[in-house]
Amino acid sequence: MSKKVVIIGAGFVGSTAAYALFIDGVAEEITLIDINKEKAKGEALDLVHGNLFTPYTKIRYGDSYSLCKNAEIVIITAGAHQKPGDSRLDLTKTNIKILEEIIKSITKYNKNCIILMVTNPLDVLTYKALKWSKFSKNKLFGTGTTLDTARFRYNLGEYYGVNPTSVHAYILGEHGDSEFPVWSSANIAGIPLKDFKKYNKKKLLQIFEKTKNAAYEILNRKGATYYAIGLVIRDIVRTILTNQNKVFPVSTIIENYYGIKNICLSIPCVIGKNGIKEKIYLHLDKDEEKKLKNSAKVIKSYITQVN
Repeated sequence: MSKKVVIIGAGFVGSTAAYALFIDGVAEEITLIDINKEKAKGEALDLVHGNLFTPYTKIRYGDSYSLCKNAEIVIITAGAHQKPGDSRLDLTKTNIKILEEIIKSITKYNKNCIILMVTNPLDVLTYKALKWSKFSKNKLFGTGTTLDTARFRYNLGEYYGVNPTSVHAYILGEHGDSEFPVWSSANIAGIPLKDFKKYNKKKLLQIFEKTKNAAYEILNRKGATYYAIGLVIRDIVRTILTNQNKVFPVSTIIENYYGIKNICLSIPCVIGKNGIKEKIYLHLDKDEEKKLKNSAKVIKSYITQVN
């Protein structure tokens, strides 16, 4: 397959992801598909006019899913947007109907691609997309808590006065309100956070709350979040296309993880050219294990409702 990437949905997230990939230059072709063909065309024209300043990337657009042919990666960003006051799970009933048609349309033209889910509620939709597509478990997954983890590391870095790339800490579980921090293994340069002079349990809990509510704060201020998730998408796509085997906390089907089965939630996974190469069994303490199981329970309850 060529390094062709298709993005379903030319809204804020889809177009920003396309822009990030366009600048990066790792994809040979970026195709935007949207029910609003004129919107897709407008975004495509705006991108292609910048080809003089970037590594050359072919840009295509349209409203036909036949454009998914020969794509190596298909990214799903289409769906109703989260509004101020909504939780991600409030979107379930609306977006699950949209998703079913999208999956049918993609698989009509391409059954060999990797599908990257971005639309919320992410974990519920990733689970349903797996069932509908019948794709192998390694080739369909969601961006998960990768953005939440990035926000967490940024906030911890600000507090401890270090670059966030030197902070090693995960947010796992639901990409939503029941997500949780893995304090037990969080560290800077291999040193546990509690061993630093600035350690303050109350302040660290406030940092997690700030992380968890970051999306709501942005939504209330500007109506949508798209820059950071666009970069998350770019990083995951680059990892697949260049077979980097990087670790991301992505939303994937859980088969036996602390007794959790048959649900999608975020755990650390090694990502390579064929999608998920390995799922990492991260050591959790008793409280973290309890919170992971609570996340699974929350997600399962919404899946049960839509079923």
